Amino acid sequence: MFDRAITRLIRPTIDAMGSRLARAGWQADHITFIGFGLGLSAALAIALQRPLLGLALLLASRLLDALDGAVARQTQPTDRGGFLDITLDFLFYASIPLAFALADPAHNALPAAVLLAAFIGTGSSFLAFATLAAQRGLASTDYPDKSFYFLGGLTEATETLLCFAAMCLWPQHFPALALGFAALCAVATGTRIWWGWKALG
Repeated sequence: MFDRAITRLIRPTIDAMGSRLARAGWQADHITFIGFGLGLSAALAIALQRPLLGLALLLASRLLDALDGAVARQTQPTDRGGFLDITLDFLFYASIPLAFALADPAHNALPAAVLLAAFIGTGSSFLAFATLAAQRGLASTDYPDKSFYFLGGLTEATETLLCFAAMCLWPQHFPALALGFAALCAVATGTRIWWGWKALG
């Protein structure tokens, strides 16, 4: 919901940083892998009950997730890079609820399972539409730089990051935060299904 506004706000800074990295010889795929490694390190820290360290690593991971696209735009975006970016992003997003479940199984396991199920709904509706949009030659006007049709919604990357940050800052409230965000994901999935049904009809 907020991704477009946030992207417009930070785009000049991210592009400037990406330009410097590209001139220094960095490749977008390398940054993607490093960002994913930091994301998994964040999950490990959370699982070991170090949520503030996890938050710092999580934020660093998401910064690199923005920078890999900026570097790709400075060089040559590839289908391989787009594939790696979205696949590793989804694995990262799943790792955070799992980490909280491991940190406190008695209190967090069920809310984490509900949130992961909700993520399957948002992810499957997102990728299914992108696949069929590509077959029809559709392009997103809201996110023209993405490697595929980027279908927005109520729970995009910004909202997910804010929720993860709240979980790290107040881990004792993970169950309520997870169930609340799962409900928002359910609404997002429902609206995407309806929109996709109308758009592909």
